[in-house]
Amino acid sequence: MQKNHIFALGAAILLAGVGYYVVSGDGSTLPDDIASGNGRIEATQVDISTKIAGRVKEVLAREGDLVEPGETVATIDVAELQAQLLRAEADVASAQSAVAAARASIEEAKARLVLAEQELARTEVLVEKGHDSQENRDVRVSERNVARANVASAEATLVAQQRSVDAARAVATEIRTQINDGVLKSTVIGRVLYRLAEPGEVLASGGAVMTLVNFQDIYMEIFLPSSQAHRVAIGAEARVQLDILDFAIPATVSFVSPESQFTPKEVETPSEREKLMFRVKVRVPSDLVLNHIESVKTGIRGVAYVRLTRLDGEPSAWPAILKPMPAGLAPETGDTGTH
Repeated sequence: MQKNHIFALGAAILLAGVGYYVVSGDGSTLPDDIASGNGRIEATQVDISTKIAGRVKEVLAREGDLVEPGETVATIDVAELQAQLLRAEADVASAQSAVAAARASIEEAKARLVLAEQELARTEVLVEKGHDSQENRDVRVSERNVARANVASAEATLVAQQRSVDAARAVATEIRTQINDGVLKSTVIGRVLYRLAEPGEVLASGGAVMTLVNFQDIYMEIFLPSSQAHRVAIGAEARVQLDILDFAIPATVSFVSPESQFTPKEVETPSEREKLMFRVKVRVPSDLVLNHIESVKTGIRGVAYVRLTRLDGEPSAWPAILKPMPAGLAPETGDTGTH
């Protein structure tokens, strides 16, 4: 899999029943330790791609389907690889037979060495008694040395055959891995955005089969001036107020750009475009997204509020436009956003 660009679907994030803050619409001025910026709910786009080249056998997920981590979403035809695996397993068996033969050769060579040493010992006794010649003794010595060399050669052959078994097993393991790679699984929980391939199509290695919206990374990006950006800490408390909702969603700051850049084109006024701004990512907690996963969409615009680091005094309360919901509508547990 590979992660692509951040994108927006042009729909909405409907976290029904989450209700943390009600927008009063009184236009209250923000405290100096709370900053805000316009943005839209976004998510990471993830491509599910094939590692091996081959023909698409099945595509099990349709556009709009919700998929879980580890769920099989497509398969690649691996019939050719399975045939290669059978041949590789036969090579392993053949190499193992060669190892057995090499071990037998060692035993045979050792037996010949024992016989050669015994004959040499008998010949030396006969030579000492004058019943045999020195020439015959030299022949026995030569035979003993040859027998020793044969043992060493047989042992070296065994080592080589054992390495051949290892190589054959490695080939078989590689093919099994390729066969396993023919089953494409999701590594994230998300919804299918596009089916990029259909059964019967032939894909090269790295060919994308489908694109998912990663629900484990739902966020809004805003741009803040340097006077505020340097006071934004990773993990800082935040709130996301969407145009379509009358309550705000709790969030945290997950990224602050180390470099300034021009304000994006979405900011309409020329005076704002002239300013160098810092990109800030406000991330919606994964557990909150997962609790309302059937309602989650991306693309709707809104405003993110970020709590800035305060050097003196207590943190300000959240602005009046983010009031808690009435007790009858608010969740039984969780942050009410009054602090």
